[in-house]
Amino acid sequence: MSGWPHLRSTRTVRVGSAPGTVITCGVTDTVIADVPVSVVFFFPHTPDPDRLADGLARALAAVPAFAGRLRTTGDVLEIVCDDSGIPLEVYDLDETLPKAIGRVTLPGADFVDHVQAREARQGGHPLLTVRLTVLADGTSALGCSFHHSVGDLASFMFLVRAWSAATEGTEPPAITLLTDPDGFLDEVLPPTDSGRPGFRLPTPEQAERIGAEFQGAVRANRTVQVYFTDAEIARLREEVSAAAGRRLSVNDVLCGHVTNAVRALAGDTGAARSIAMPVNVRRFLGLDEGVIGNLVGEMFVTCPPDAPAEVIAGLIRDAVADFPRAQLNLRANRAFLESIGRSRLGECVPVGFDPDQRTFTITNWSRFGIYDVTFDGKQPVFFSPTSNLQLPWVAWVVEGFDNRGLLFTIAVPARLATVLRGEAGRAALHRYRDPAEELPALAGEIRKLA
Repeated sequence: MSGWPHLRSTRTVRVGSAPGTVITCGVTDTVIADVPVSVVFFFPHTPDPDRLADGLARALAAVPAFAGRLRTTGDVLEIVCDDSGIPLEVYDLDETLPKAIGRVTLPGADFVDHVQAREARQGGHPLLTVRLTVLADGTSALGCSFHHSVGDLASFMFLVRAWSAATEGTEPPAITLLTDPDGFLDEVLPPTDSGRPGFRLPTPEQAERIGAEFQGAVRANRTVQVYFTDAEIARLREEVSAAAGRRLSVNDVLCGHVTNAVRALAGDTGAARSIAMPVNVRRFLGLDEGVIGNLVGEMFVTCPPDAPAEVIAGLIRDAVADFPRAQLNLRANRAFLESIGRSRLGECVPVGFDPDQRTFTITNWSRFGIYDVTFDGKQPVFFSPTSNLQLPWVAWVVEGFDNRGLLFTIAVPARLATVLRGEAGRAALHRYRDPAEELPALAGEIRKLA
């Protein structure tokens, strides 16, 4: 092995039969179709590649969209379940587990083959890629990248759970594949919603600045990962709830605390700022969790200048309470996107992506069963989002090492990233941690972890 990934083997994983199902992508699926979602599972061992491939083939029989290809018919995007397959590559890398975790968020980390999302619209490109990297200490990284048109993270995790069940011989989850997502939503959504779409058409000047953000993202921004222990979170929840005068959730207080701390460390305290929070709407709509598709709405919270953590957390709690009645916005999304026509969908951007206004977008990926995934009898020891493009003010929350604590991953301007990782940043972010508390051994070995 060497300091560069060395390709050991490559194959295309297929079911062996094509159902031929055609999925008509909804307008929301189409507008986010240029966005890949990439993640990495780190394991304390190296799963057998042949067993991985065999299990994935069996799982794809239940979720054939991931093995299909896109095509554009007129102005309609479709997924053809033609069993074109999934590339699965195995690499060797002369690197230890802590070092690999420490650089997983770097754009050039090489633990994932990011799907070619934009090019895939015309067909010929996979909608899911898998890369297994065998590390020098016997551990491994399983990197997956999937095309957002197929579904959200909940959809992907049902594929992974089916994959795990196939390799381990356990009961697979029940899965429902939607062939007409918009038609399905017409039947299950309430007749009215917030009326506030989660997408917008930027002005030409805004579009130019957004384009500049994309062009300069790798150079201008860095991704910071902050680990909060269970004891730290419990103290945070207790003290912020007491200050707010009401019981708040872990997500409420964590997002309130980190937002407040990052704003203060950035010196951004003189203006109202917004938080956009994508939400899995399955449980709000009473749907089975195994429905495959993009079933995500957005909550929006506007925070006053200098808002303390308890105020931000309280605003998030109110938004959650109102979500089924007032905050749900899937009909508003569709109405807006249909009003501008499919030919202009590529010009749209999420409301939450607004670098000019430093709008936070915080996505909670916890409670999706990430650490229940089992290959060859062992679960992950760490999981992380990763990207080939670090866009500022975008964040994710997921369970931490060995399913303990929570990991807050956030992309910010490079200078602010240095502050967050420094002494002042760590003191502000971890003001609720007991200095004597012992961290998980793996966490202590990762130098850039805040």
